Amino acid sequence: MAGLWIAIGGFCGAVSRYVLSTWATRRFPSSIPLGTLFVNLSGSFLLGVITGMGLSGTWAGMLFGTGFLGAYTTFSTFKVENVKLILAGRRKSLLVYLGLSYGAGLGLAWTGFILGALLVN
Repeated sequence: MAGLWIAIGGFCGAVSRYVLSTWATRRFPSSIPLGTLFVNLSGSFLLGVITGMGLSGTWAGMLFGTGFLGAYTTFSTFKVENVKLILAGRRKSLLVYLGLSYGAGLGLAWTGFILGALLVN
């Protein structure tokens, strides 16, 4: 049954990533890949909430955490976009992208974790 929850969540997460990333990229043209940044930051926050609520290992954790957010966020695309920025000689954009991705991602995951823990207490 766990595989089914993960598959359902993964399908929905992948479609959501495509839609939101495409929308953000078209709506907010930028020197950094804002679509990927948006999905990865929002995914960091949401996974923090799920983990903070203690849902890891439950059907909800499998559906939303492993499935949805596993497919919604994208480490591989993030890395390829970093390489593209390097090859294009856009060092300033690369540093901004890396700083926001890692710094804000960690901060949002932490905030989500605290919020999730507060929601169950």
